Amino acid sequence: MSVFKYERDADGIVTVTMDMTGPVNSMNEEYDLAMGETIEKLEAERGLTGVVFASAKKVFFAGGNIKDLLAIEKGQEGVMMDRLDVVKGQLRRLEKLPVPVVAAINGAALGGGFEICLACNHRIAYNHKSVQIGLPEVSLGLLPGGGGIVRMVSLLGLQSALPLLVEGKKLVPEKALAAGMIHEVVASVEELVPRAKAYILSVKGDESAAVQPWDVKGFKIPGGKASDPANSQILPVATTMLFKQTRGLMPAPAEILDCAVQAATVGFDAAMKIESRGLAHLVTTPEAKNLITTFFFGLNKINAGSSRPEGQEKNLTKKVGILGAGMMGQGIAYVSAMAGIAVVLKDISQESADKGKAYSQKLLDKSVAKGRMTQEKRDQVLALIKPTAENEDLRGCDLIIEAVFENVELKHKITQELEPFLAENGVWGSNTSTLPITILAEGSRKPDNFIGVHFFSPVDKMPLVEIICGEKTSDEALAKAFDFTQQIRKIPIVVNDSVGFFTSRTFGTYLDEGARLIHEGLHPIKIDNLGKAIGMPVGPLTITDETSQQLQYKANATWEEMGLDMGDRSLTMEIINLMVEEHDRGGRHHGGGYYDWSESGKTVWPVILEKYYKSEVVLPDQDVKDRLLFRQVIESLKCLEEGVLRTVVDGNIGSVMGIGAPMWTGGFIQFVNTYGIQRFSDRCAELEASYGERFKAPAIVAAKLAAGETFAS
Repeated sequence: MSVFKYERDADGIVTVTMDMTGPVNSMNEEYDLAMGETIEKLEAERGLTGVVFASAKKVFFAGGNIKDLLAIEKGQEGVMMDRLDVVKGQLRRLEKLPVPVVAAINGAALGGGFEICLACNHRIAYNHKSVQIGLPEVSLGLLPGGGGIVRMVSLLGLQSALPLLVEGKKLVPEKALAAGMIHEVVASVEELVPRAKAYILSVKGDESAAVQPWDVKGFKIPGGKASDPANSQILPVATTMLFKQTRGLMPAPAEILDCAVQAATVGFDAAMKIESRGLAHLVTTPEAKNLITTFFFGLNKINAGSSRPEGQEKNLTKKVGILGAGMMGQGIAYVSAMAGIAVVLKDISQESADKGKAYSQKLLDKSVAKGRMTQEKRDQVLALIKPTAENEDLRGCDLIIEAVFENVELKHKITQELEPFLAENGVWGSNTSTLPITILAEGSRKPDNFIGVHFFSPVDKMPLVEIICGEKTSDEALAKAFDFTQQIRKIPIVVNDSVGFFTSRTFGTYLDEGARLIHEGLHPIKIDNLGKAIGMPVGPLTITDETSQQLQYKANATWEEMGLDMGDRSLTMEIINLMVEEHDRGGRHHGGGYYDWSESGKTVWPVILEKYYKSEVVLPDQDVKDRLLFRQVIESLKCLEEGVLRTVVDGNIGSVMGIGAPMWTGGFIQFVNTYGIQRFSDRCAELEASYGERFKAPAIVAAKLAAGETFAS
């Protein structure tokens, strides 16, 4: 029995309900067989009026089988081309049927799922926010290879299709309707198939309803061919903007742009072949392997709770206390209230607490002004935040998160004073970015209920939360922090205790290497440009200014006072001391740093050039880029080796979403897999010989080589 249920009614309409083995419908061998059998049956029908494609799953169709795609290696492009020929051949036969074919989209139709819909003559979607429509393959380093690019360009025209394809936009039905990707929406799932059948009966006898626009004689692409003036003028701009966004490090967007242009240049069938070649190439690239490994398999693993302790019941937060209404505290308050959690935002004065709540009001007012939120919803969210200076208001909180200055004594004092207000079995979280949780927990009466909950700034935009377990942190406390993180729609990674944990410790090496390059005489702008050239969001000197030298200066004093070993930071601290102590420069918002900052931009602080810059110093660009990247990769591997990182996937997701690791790497540990472990070891040895012991490959690299293993998630 086929996994595609085939039912013909009295009106001659066949409904094909896709119900493949497993939780979702996807393009695999089972699909090939089922779709092939279904099309043969449809082609043999007599008196056929129309066809409806529906789904028995919550998701209409999930797209290609990612595991199969990940397995394709260099030299197997022909295998991929053959596979695409099968998929495309079947969809082409589907759209050539002499009757209208309607897609009844009940759930997400992304990637290959929407490509099936594009091969239908009419597309109707359930109008609900859970239904997403689009071709997001670019996010995995791929392109839509089932005809998606060619049909989108033919349907919408080059200029309208390009943003949807290159950016991989996922649209809710109303927006997909406005974009011209679908034809109708209905208010309920139950209406889908009846409405599809009604449409088929309404066009009975109209032969044009069964013909795709691109199969009509004399068809012209909306907006014209790529060579038409309107398109030829925008293409150079599009190419420039694309390079600016990807810095030439992500091949998929450029390949999509090229295929789209070809689709608006050559014939339909030739464009289909070009599209197939594009995907067959991309699927073998290291960038695609990295993105698929981390952002499909890895992220799904984390979201499914792989780092959550087993055997713990779900423990959602009802009332959260946040101590400190500064930049971090006010952000945590906002995301908590947005998740429907009652928030007590406490500071030392009512005025400070009120200012903290005003941050949420500002963000919510923006949402109302842009039509993303109603006034009523805004008021409901604001009502959940209680700004206060009174300790008693914290009573009954099942979670309290302290977000005060990085000072152990201060944190101990606050813990001892306010921990008693927690509900029974309540959990205390510290939003520290560097201080060991085990030491901070010494101020707690219940160190087993003490945990690190490290947010990233700005909290409303940054997707990651780093959860840190101290030596005595219990599974119950970890489950509570994990559930809270998912409750506020953030992505949790779980690490063990260490100075700087994983993210701050690794990120610090990027800043340190930038300072070392300054000491060696390189020009600051060149250092920052080469940092961006590897795919980091900004250069190491600019981000040092943004995060502030003042913060590093104070943190270093705390670490020294506590006797904590942060490695050799002498060169970094020489520059920071010069700025903070001698010139009162604590960063962008504290008098300047490596740069002088103004509304018009930034210029290099002259003292840095006078003291350090040596025009005669020339270092190979590749060495500089590798130094900035490898320092972070090596530190990540050390964290894995030492057990600070519990899993490879936490390291990969954490490095991209918390540190800003280049997307193309798939994270600092995944990078080593596709770079090649032996090649990585050899390059580390070269850098160590030229620039110092900090580039020595950690022992875990040699161990993986000896075992013939990779750093598997």
